Amino acid sequence: MKIALFGATGFVGSYILDSLINKSYNISLLIRKKSKDKMVLPESSNIVFGDIDDIDAIEQTIKGVDAIIYNIGIIREFPKEGITFQNLHFKGLQKCVDIAQKSGVNRFILMSANGVKEDGTKYQSTKYKAEEYLRNSKLDYTIFRPSLIFGSPRSKNHKEFCSQLKKDMFKIPLPAPLFYKGLLPFNAGNFMLSPIHVQNVADFFVKSINMQESIGKTYNLGGKKSFNWSEIIDLIAESSRIKKWKIPVPVFALLLLATLLERFKFFPITREQLIMLVEGNVVNEDYFDDFNIDAIDFKVDNLSYLNRNN
Repeated sequence: MKIALFGATGFVGSYILDSLINKSYNISLLIRKKSKDKMVLPESSNIVFGDIDDIDAIEQTIKGVDAIIYNIGIIREFPKEGITFQNLHFKGLQKCVDIAQKSGVNRFILMSANGVKEDGTKYQSTKYKAEEYLRNSKLDYTIFRPSLIFGSPRSKNHKEFCSQLKKDMFKIPLPAPLFYKGLLPFNAGNFMLSPIHVQNVADFFVKSINMQESIGKTYNLGGKKSFNWSEIIDLIAESSRIKKWKIPVPVFALLLLATLLERFKFFPITREQLIMLVEGNVVNEDYFDDFNIDAIDFKVDNLSYLNRNN
């Protein structure tokens, strides 16, 4: 069985690729030329060099496959460089769906995100549009919506939440912010998240390929337990062996700062990222048993990668 994987060079994509290899699938990959030195490409795979704007490259990648995994996504856009949510989350998906239907490839699996909505941030709304476009196609689709994804990044180019938080927040001599809405800090740091390990996410994708019961389904993926922001900071600090004070911070102050500075790459967070963070991101469903997957819990033992090069 041959699988086309779009987005193999990213954090989650690298784990999906390894899982596909471990299950002995033949793989077809679309790789940007700029990214070919960022990963060890499987010798037995069909490698197409190009990008998601290249129709011919997409057609070559999809040719002869039995299923498609669309995992292209970004957490921050840079419009001047042509890196936008609209292009990568929606238009790229649109091209792949259209070509899949034309080519007779019926199985399609999409990486979305928990909390997507039509009237949300540009990240959320473009993910939502991608979901709707796929649902309205004639393809046998499965959509996964993970919450916060954690796990050891394979490359310095991979953006992993806990590692990035350690870099941006724990390496500076200031208390960690407990964000809160409004004027009074009564609920500072109490918004909830449901972290799920990247290997678990990869396993859901790969196991769904041949699961007939997953066709036409949308799965919200999260870990077995949810944590508030304050608890997450404590776990990251303990795993990194760093002592960190915490202090309530009104979110409107950082929103204003982000609005002014987010266009610069050095600034660690955008306005939309902050909005989504304090919204919380909780998953109440548990699909681990349905997919026969053992959950990797969000705990110090599984965050040991944060202690590297401390």
